Amino acid sequence: MSTAREQLLRLLAEKSFRLGEFKLSSGGTSDYYVDCRTTTLDALGARLTGEVFVEEIRALGWVPQAIGGLTMGADPIVVSASIAAGGTLNGFLVRKMEKQHGTGQRIEGFREKGAKVVIADDVCTTGSSTVQAIEAAREFGFDVIGVMCLVEREEAKGRASLEAAAAPAKFVSIFTANDVRAEHLKIRNLNPETKSL
Repeated sequence: MSTAREQLLRLLAEKSFRLGEFKLSSGGTSDYYVDCRTTTLDALGARLTGEVFVEEIRALGWVPQAIGGLTMGADPIVVSASIAAGGTLNGFLVRKMEKQHGTGQRIEGFREKGAKVVIADDVCTTGSSTVQAIEAAREFGFDVIGVMCLVEREEAKGRASLEAAAAPAKFVSIFTANDVRAEHLKIRNLNPETKSL
């Protein structure tokens, strides 16, 4: 029986990874694209994502009160991890900008100043969305004790930016894009009918 982590990697490789020519949000181009939401919003993928994030948080010895991140890449991760933790991990979402009506909040959901939190994201390239979430969480009054990404694209500037923004907290990724690519190619080689993916 494969572990939740192995199953999640396989799902990411099958559902979220594509080879081709793609324009990135950073303005650059890439020969592959990773859309984690096709996995994190899948019924099985959501369960596995939550389990793997909670396992990693516990393995690192982090004891957060909540997990959150910038909408919308972090949204399914936050909900899945909160559920997987069995009532011990709250969730919050960071808006890209403050709401222009009602209470004008930028942080939605769990809002306890001074609480220890983990920032989550789905794909980290330049790190800009994750950095926005870190800054907003700290500005609100959260104590960011860790930063976690589902798939890191391994761009040197992106990692440096994330590590600097996270400090003194640690930045970790569950998988790298190379992990997902290798699994994708393995699946493709085992199933010749999927060679066009």
